[in-house]
Amino acid sequence: MKITFFGAAGEVTGSCYLIESAAACFMVDCGMFQGGGDAYQKNLQALPFDVRKLDFVLLTHAHIDHSGLLPRLSMLGYRGPVYATPASIDLVQVLLLDSAHIQEKESEWQLRQRHRRGSAMRGMQTPLYTVTQAQASLKQLRAVSYGEHFSPAPGVEFCLRDAGHILGSAIVELWLEEGGKKRKLVFSGDLGQPNRPVLRNPTPIAEADILFVESTYGNRLHKKLDETLDEIVDAFHYTLHKKRGNIVIPAFAVGRTQEMLYVLGELVRRGRMAPLTVYVDSPMASAATQITMRHQSLLDGETRELISWQQRNPDKLRVVFVADVEESMRLNEIKHGAVILSASGMCDAGRIKYHLQNNLSRPECSVLITGFQAAGTLGRRLVDGARVVRLFGKATPVRADIFTIGGLSAHADQAALLDWLGAFRQPPQHTFVVHGEADTAAIFAGLVRERLGWAGVEQPVLRQEIVL
Repeated sequence: MKITFFGAAGEVTGSCYLIESAAACFMVDCGMFQGGGDAYQKNLQALPFDVRKLDFVLLTHAHIDHSGLLPRLSMLGYRGPVYATPASIDLVQVLLLDSAHIQEKESEWQLRQRHRRGSAMRGMQTPLYTVTQAQASLKQLRAVSYGEHFSPAPGVEFCLRDAGHILGSAIVELWLEEGGKKRKLVFSGDLGQPNRPVLRNPTPIAEADILFVESTYGNRLHKKLDETLDEIVDAFHYTLHKKRGNIVIPAFAVGRTQEMLYVLGELVRRGRMAPLTVYVDSPMASAATQITMRHQSLLDGETRELISWQQRNPDKLRVVFVADVEESMRLNEIKHGAVILSASGMCDAGRIKYHLQNNLSRPECSVLITGFQAAGTLGRRLVDGARVVRLFGKATPVRADIFTIGGLSAHADQAALLDWLGAFRQPPQHTFVVHGEADTAAIFAGLVRERLGWAGVEQPVLRQEIVL
């Protein structure tokens, strides 16, 4: 068996693992690289092998850093199935089309700017794929429900378990027959933080021969939820009532937007905040919220109860889904009191850039950073204290307050990751620590060796091949 790490090895994004065995050749995830000046080139150079030899692809969840290169996979000649949970498929259909649309619009903007300046076209970033190409790749998606054992090829069987990260996210248990022996591979995907709002806890797994475990927050602990809620209440009171400005919240359209709506609704229900109007300015987030409502069986009991309360009290938390561009632009006319949730979550694309352009330079406004910001992204620069950032080619001073709210992460923290690993009855023969920045993955791998006493723990690097 040969394993090649084509992404999320020594970094967080670009999740993609190629497994070649006597039984089958397949990939787990096909994610886009995000953040950093070299992300575009890395995406162009991704998948450097004959994709036609693949028997199937498994998708752990819908986030673009796990699914975003599926259209390129199809463009390069792959025509086989892509297996995922039904909720993931619903979300991927929204996310990939939105990704393609953003790429097309960014390319059009670059073209207009160069034409206006009389600049050469050389070096322009053309879309990795178009909306039409993204639509074509969706035909390859196949649904497999949680707990269902499915055989995609002779000698191969897999089962998807709830990862508690975003709606439909999955841990993959996979059994391979090779040389008369059966080996079990487990891919954690992205694990959610247990006992957090909206989703159920990650499913514990008891055994594996080969394990791939994420390490996004393997070097730190999240703040306690109560402390996080206190910080949100303080930030809202300070901005809306004391400074009388706007609050801008960059939020991933899938997962974080729905979690923030839950948190704000719960704080209003408890009487800790006055009734709110929240503008959700992301067509994708609107669609993702509708999908979430269709899959309420995947939500925890507290969330279903809050949904019922909000439906009975629509005046307490008024959620306005902003549809067209003109309506989005009208939000710029609101000088104080606006709460704007918009994508993308790392501030690098989409409508959030316009809201930052309109509010970052205003000291009475605030930006709430509520999720992980990858190295090289605009969101990361704001978290790191940049006083000037570039938006649409122009320098924008950062005068607004930047609040970093760390306790709402959709990823398990160090303690939760170790607890999840602690459910294994015995150490896997091989454990690969992936989906974490290099220093973080190294710290977490060391903890797994020291605290759990596991041997065979490795931190692969990009394009590394390992033969077992």
